[in-house]
Amino acid sequence: MLAVLSVEIRKLNRSLALVLAATAPALIAVFAFSMLLRSETPWEWERWIGSATAIWAYFMMPMCVTALTALVAHMEHGPRSWDHLRALPVPRWTLYASKAVCVIGLVLIMSAAVLAMTIGAVVLGGLIKPEAAAAGGLDLAAHAWILAKIAAAAVLMIALQFWTAIRFASFVPGLVLGIGGTFFAVVATSAKEGVFMPWQMPVNILATEAWRVQTALTLGGGLGLVVLAAAVIHLARREG
Repeated sequence: MLAVLSVEIRKLNRSLALVLAATAPALIAVFAFSMLLRSETPWEWERWIGSATAIWAYFMMPMCVTALTALVAHMEHGPRSWDHLRALPVPRWTLYASKAVCVIGLVLIMSAAVLAMTIGAVVLGGLIKPEAAAAGGLDLAAHAWILAKIAAAAVLMIALQFWTAIRFASFVPGLVLGIGGTFFAVVATSAKEGVFMPWQMPVNILATEAWRVQTALTLGGGLGLVVLAAAVIHLARREG
């Protein structure tokens, strides 16, 4: 498994996945930077980091997961290398599990980058415009913990996107699923039924109702791991 995982990491280093992993958090940071320059009064650190986290969980993360799973799958679908990989003397499940681990790992890295880049953007903006510099204290550990829970709640969404992207040679089904899931999650934000939508579970971590947070962690994280395992087993048993 470790050998296969190291190969997947080297593949990612030669792909556009790392560009995406850097660009998405940077866009959020640029938005925070521009908002600070437009602000006339200082905001609390809680507000700056909370806004960036909400953007990440609400919209940017689902779109990034859609793109990442498509990229990871296309590395094999594009050159039609699945037959070669399946003929290697390694357990088939490791081929798919390593890809899933890479996707989840990139999501965690991007989550950390959202926090780090936003802090950097706000600090830089404060140096340029001192009268609008962030006020109050920065509870770094608390914000990191929230982002970790958001990533955990996203596992079910990641599993479904990963399963679809690997299962179909065309990238269209995965894109349709991701765009459609994000759209319905946005329009159903205030609906109680929306708590059961995988694409809405990350942002539910930021809800004020404890039951929404617990549901997101239980279904998004717990059920997500089960679905991810089922996806790996199913894909490993396929021949075509």
